[in-house]
Amino acid sequence: MAFAEEYKLFLDQCKTEREAADRAAAMARDAGFCNMDLFPPSGGTLKPGERLYTLRQNKVAALFVLGRKPLTEGMRIICAHLDSPRLDLRPDPLYEAGDLALMKTHYYGGVKKYQWAALPLALHGVIVKKGGQRVTISIGEEETDPVVYISDLPKHLSAQQSRQTMAEGIGGEDLNILVGSIPLEGEEREPARRYILKLLYQKYGVTEKDLTSAELEIVPAGRARDGGLDRSMVVAYGQDDRVCAYTALQAILRTQVPEHTSLLLLVDKEEVGSQGATGMKSRLMENLTAQLLELAGTYSSQALRQTLERSYFISADVALAYDPSHPEVFEKKNAARLGRGPVLVKYAGHLGKKDCNDASAEFLALLREVLDTAGVC
Repeated sequence: MAFAEEYKLFLDQCKTEREAADRAAAMARDAGFCNMDLFPPSGGTLKPGERLYTLRQNKVAALFVLGRKPLTEGMRIICAHLDSPRLDLRPDPLYEAGDLALMKTHYYGGVKKYQWAALPLALHGVIVKKGGQRVTISIGEEETDPVVYISDLPKHLSAQQSRQTMAEGIGGEDLNILVGSIPLEGEEREPARRYILKLLYQKYGVTEKDLTSAELEIVPAGRARDGGLDRSMVVAYGQDDRVCAYTALQAILRTQVPEHTSLLLLVDKEEVGSQGATGMKSRLMENLTAQLLELAGTYSSQALRQTLERSYFISADVALAYDPSHPEVFEKKNAARLGRGPVLVKYAGHLGKKDCNDASAEFLALLREVLDTAGVC
């Protein structure tokens, strides 16, 4: 229960991938990790137990603890993602219709669109002005903050909507954020829109053109809460996959001098196929490993390949527990159960394991032995 209290605070502080990466770096510094980007490019002075961290693009965090064995003997790696399904503001989001000020969004990841209507929403992210000045935005989390929301039809006007499927009832182009209704005094053309622009300028010093170089995300407002009358669960936004990020962070922060070098890699873009410079389809892990070998004074192309090939890698993500309200979507005998410890998923994929990963029996046996030795259910 005490562990979960700290976890809930982490969820409250980390509603975007940027916030989560920044918080992970701060936790690393507090635990005595040093910024590996500040080391001489070829020091050759790394020793077992050395604790290093780095940030990439302000959306990825990596933490290393150097082991007793050479890097070319392989690392022990856990990778989790920091991004979660959400709504992103479009580059030119603000408009006025029906005397109301609204913002256009684009959904990110596998959202169920109907779930986002009539829900208190918060605005998080950054606006980067010309010259590189970065303005951090967080509106909707404090008790005195306003929230924004997506309007929905009342019951007596939704007969046609009710006949549609859940996927059709609210479409992607219907996810428009209602942000204001007060007209700017003296303005005849789009007064509500202009009033919102005035507020943004007064509070943050940003103009409408600055929004084109912004990353602003719409997420559910509010704090993590205990779930169930017995407080046995956590109800919060973003647990996919900040639950794995947080638990893995707690593990590596307590790692002293391992046999093999430990690496925690917290990445972005998993919800949209792991694309881009901050996703796992990039050369991110190869580049980080090459940098570490360089700092150790042992870099070569062959050493890089050996280090990666001999490493053990856990892709940490959420698994679905058996839900008796929806038994038809589970293979009951092979489903995970809530509260019975971490889940090992040997393979995923669809249509005969298409696009799957498939862990080897040898690796699963190793993981079983590690967990059994530690007394982990």
